[in-house]
Amino acid sequence: MKLAKRKSSKPVAKSREPAFREIVGLIAAARRRAFQAVNTELIDLYWHVGQYISRKLETAAWGESVVEELASYIKRHHPEFGGFTRASLFRMRQFYDVYRRHPKVAALLRQLPWTHHLMILSRCKQPEEREFYLRTTARERWSSRELQRQLNGALFERTIVHPAKVSAVLRQLHPVAETIFKDTYLLDFLELPDGHSESDLQKALITNLRRFLLELGRDFTFVGEQYPLQVGSKDFRIDLLFYHRELQCLVAFELKIEEFQPEHLGKLEFYLEALDRDVKKSHERPSIGVLLCATKDNEVVKYALSRAVSPALIAEYQTALPARKLLQRKLHEFYQLAMPKLDKTPAKKNKSRGRK
Repeated sequence: MKLAKRKSSKPVAKSREPAFREIVGLIAAARRRAFQAVNTELIDLYWHVGQYISRKLETAAWGESVVEELASYIKRHHPEFGGFTRASLFRMRQFYDVYRRHPKVAALLRQLPWTHHLMILSRCKQPEEREFYLRTTARERWSSRELQRQLNGALFERTIVHPAKVSAVLRQLHPVAETIFKDTYLLDFLELPDGHSESDLQKALITNLRRFLLELGRDFTFVGEQYPLQVGSKDFRIDLLFYHRELQCLVAFELKIEEFQPEHLGKLEFYLEALDRDVKKSHERPSIGVLLCATKDNEVVKYALSRAVSPALIAEYQTALPARKLLQRKLHEFYQLAMPKLDKTPAKKNKSRGRK
């Protein structure tokens, strides 16, 4: 008796590959929607459980010991319902209490997994900070690991205290650029040696390109390193070239392992002119240049960018986690200077009315 020979898998014909990729895309999209639907139901469940417990505790119908009894009851009678310990139930109550007065973030809550919410609740004390991480995590689709890294790196404090330093031309041509680019990029994953060269920095970024793209943001796509430009009879090379899907433009990165110097900007502007004349597609918008330096004096940056004629910005990179306590202190000082003092006069009037 002859056994039927199993047919070996044949390479896909090029003519059919686009259709096959389209079907795979449909499968992947359906799987994402299914996961999101399950996550939405789960977040809604935790919200309603937290709401129920919160109201019972607020009206003194329950004491905290009753929550412990509830956890024991669920474990004893419904062991198949995992994740409803005393600590978890109080987390659901906190989840409800923290966000119930902030309806504008309601839609965001359903976009994040519960693990992400636990991180944000445990690490963020101010509503502005929580909303920042909710919005950024949803937009960038961070994993729990990346969210943890950004929390450790004090992204909120860095963004508020040190906003991106951009030229007026960049602000005019790309109004949303200030929300996309950063003043400081945290490259703690590079493990660069002391006294590293620009070549070392570039090679490390290429080796860790996926993580660098995460730090840049989800709409960046990599075009090439040492990207060649020819102007007249001379050859030039851009350290790193990216494309940004939302801004619909090329983004050139020039790397400097030293402090920013004003003359660096002239070279970058030359590269942007060459990109726009010889590389940019007709439907694309003007190219953006980023000078990524080891350090910078913000006053020097301010002067340099004030007369810049190209859409450019100057940022610095850090290879170690920033001093979070120092950033938090600066953030506190920022709020004290930026936020007007509360007028207590109406409160006094209300009290006087109450006494009448």
